[in-house]
Parts: sequence; structure tokens; C-alpha cells
Amino acid sequence: MPITLRSLYVFLAIILWCGGFFLNVSVFSAHGQVLTTEERAQLEAQLAEVQAEQAQAQHDLSIAQTKSSSLQNDINVLTAKIRSEQLDIQAKNLLIKTLGDNITTKQGEINTLDAAIARDKEDIGALFREVQQTDNITIPEVLLSSGSLSAFWDDIIKIETVQQSLGVLSLQLAVHEASSTAEKNTLVVKQTAAIDTRYAIQQEQKTVQANQAQQKQLLAISKNNEHSYTALVEQKKKQADAIKARLFALAGGSNPIPFGQAYSYARSAQKGTGVDPAFLLAIMTQESNLGTNQGTCYLTDTKTGAGVSVKSGRAFDNVMSPTRDVPPFLTIAAALDVDPLHTVVSCPQSVGWGGAMGPAQFIASTWMLLKDRVASALGFSGMANPWDPRDAFMASAMYLSDLGASSGGYTASRNAACRYYSGNVCSKSSLIASYGDSVMSLASTIQTTEIDKITGI
Repeated sequence: MPITLRSLYVFLAIILWCGGFFLNVSVFSAHGQVLTTEERAQLEAQLAEVQAEQAQAQHDLSIAQTKSSSLQNDINVLTAKIRSEQLDIQAKNLLIKTLGDNITTKQGEINTLDAAIARDKEDIGALFREVQQTDNITIPEVLLSSGSLSAFWDDIIKIETVQQSLGVLSLQLAVHEASSTAEKNTLVVKQTAAIDTRYAIQQEQKTVQANQAQQKQLLAISKNNEHSYTALVEQKKKQADAIKARLFALAGGSNPIPFGQAYSYARSAQKGTGVDPAFLLAIMTQESNLGTNQGTCYLTDTKTGAGVSVKSGRAFDNVMSPTRDVPPFLTIAAALDVDPLHTVVSCPQSVGWGGAMGPAQFIASTWMLLKDRVASALGFSGMANPWDPRDAFMASAMYLSDLGASSGGYTASRNAACRYYSGNVCSKSSLIASYGDSVMSLASTIQTTEIDKITGI
């Protein structure tokens, strides 16, 4: 293929683009910080000081909690709790300041870089349009226009130099593009950390308010007599017992179980997976509501996946996927010695298949992926039972852990809930996001109105 002036222009255009990119990288690196070095050092020193105070306050709390129960000691414990929580909130607020500084700076640098790249691409487009006009000029024509053989060879050497430089610059461009991607990923991490920290502060503020209310109540009693304290302790115990005894609704046709038992299952699952009990209980509550809305169905045709609603008698063509879920469902039913045509599964929603089983609402194909892990974690052999609440809680916690919930934090837990529901992160659609939001709201409510009351926190 003959070397044309078009080729030379293309090489020059790419060099100009790469050169512009590298110049912009220097702008990226030199962008001014929101905080000066001295301000940042002072902020980090203040954060370290508050964290040290919080650690001491937590130590004082641990000592107070080891002492026998009495009116004064309960007051001391609450005082230590409030102090520890307030210091932790203070530390998190300082952390948000450092995160905010980094986010603002990084976003400004990325915006500057993106704007410069956009301008460079416009310049390249203009160069290419100019090249179109000289596309058919060949080397012989360059020779004629050079005026001499010496000038011609100078032009050829220049072209070879451009080709060699292109390889080097292409490699450098790839390195810088990777660096740019890394910077943007770092920005996302910092933004997520800020969101998670703000959510944690909101939750701790609720706990502080609850503890301050209890402290005020105990201080009022201390002015009267110890008898009133005994009556209060008994009242709180009755309240905790009532919460434990309250029935916890389960999906999939299962009978409800006491909340205390559900919390016990959630705590057991937490030990092996790291998934927060309140979050797991919120997932189970949400699935129970969905199960109620869907009703319950029987599979009636193992070849087509058709079935019927147990409640209304309505026929459905899509109760269970005949290729994906019917075969493992029959395997599960046989192992548990249950009738597959008279065992409730979820009815289909407006789109897709039904066939979800038990409190955690797993489809059969997914349950088969978890059954051995569940059995091992709970210390038995054989088929884990998706309709058994204990097995379902453990399987749900394992699945949520696999989806990222065990890492903690608002964002990770919310996205794990959305993936549990749909297979996608919350940003995929407003419907998916509403599921995640509902779960996180439920988790907060369950923690403050139920778990905190039965654990005495």
C-alpha cells in the first residue's frame, strides 16, 4: 500500500491527540487541593485524637458492663454508651470532611481532564476532514513536490520517525488511560465511603437518642427509690419477652415463628457469614410480604411448568421453569420425601416464572447451589430444607454474603438486597432501587424497635 499524505496527517493527528492527553495529565496532577497540607494534617490529628478518646470510652463501657446490675451501674453504663457513641459520631464527621475534600478535588481533576480530551477530539476531527482532501497524493507526488532527492529522503525519514513514535505514544496512552480509570474508580470508592459513613451516623444518632431517653428515665427514678427501678426493669423484661414472642411471618406457606427464634437463626447465620441480623430479618420480612402478595401455588405439570393457585384456583402457565427449575425441584422433593405436586411454591408475578420456595423464596436451581454449604454450616448431612426456617435463614445469609452484604456498609448491603431481588444493582431501575430502599428502612426499624429492646442496647 503506498504511503500517502493522508497517512502522514493521521500520524500527526494521533501525536497531537496523545500530546494533548499528556499535557492534560499534568493538569490533572497539579490541580489545587481544597485543603492545604497544614489543614489536612490538623484534621487528621484531630481525627486520631477523637478515635483514641472513643477507644478509651469503649473500654470504660466494657468495664461498666461487667459489674452487677443496679440502678447506679445502669446509669453509668448508659453514660458510657452515650459518650462512646457521641465520640464515634464525632470521628465519623471528621472522616467525612477528609472524604469530602478528596471527592471535591478528585471530581474537579477528572472534569478538567474530560473537558481537555473532548477538545482534543474535536481538533482531531478537524484534522481528519482536512486529510480527506489530500487522500490520493502518493509518494511520487511527494517526490515531485519536494524539489530534490535530499528533501524527499528527509520526508521519508520523518515518516519513519513518526511511525516509531506512534508505537511509544500508543503504549504511554494505554498507561495513562489505565491511570485515569483507576482515578475514577478511586472516586467511586470515596463517594461510597461517604454515603456509608453518613448512614452510620444517622443510625448512631438514633441509638444516642434512645439511650439518652433511658438515662433520663433512670435519673428520675434515682431521685425516688430503688423500688421504682425494680418495677422499670420488670417492665422492660416484659416488653422484651413480648417482642420475642411476637410471631414473625414467613413466605412460602410456612407457619410463622416467634421473633425471638427468628433472631436466633439470624444471629447464628451471622457467625458464619458476617451478614447483619437486622438486615437478614429485613430481607425475610420483605420476602414474606412478596410471598403474601404472590399467593401460593402448586406445580401441576412437570413437563410444562404449569400450575394452579392454592387460594383462588387460578391456573398459571408459568409456575415453574420446566428446564431450569422443575428437575432440581423434583430432586429436592424426593430427598425430603414430600409430594412435589402438593408442595407450595410462589405463584408467578407479572413477568417471568414463579416457583420460589420457603421463607427465603429461593428457586430450586439456586437452592441446589447452596444446599451443601447450608448442611455443612448447620452440622448435618443430606438435603437442606428450603421450607425449614433455620435452613432458609442460613441459605439467605450465605447468598447475601456472596452478593457483598458481609462487607458491611449501607451501599454494599443495599446493592446486595437489590441483587437478591433482581440479580442487578440498585441503579439498574427505580423498581429495583425501591426494593433495596425498603429493605434498608426495614433493617433500621427492626434494629431500633425490636433487636435493641430485646438485647438491652
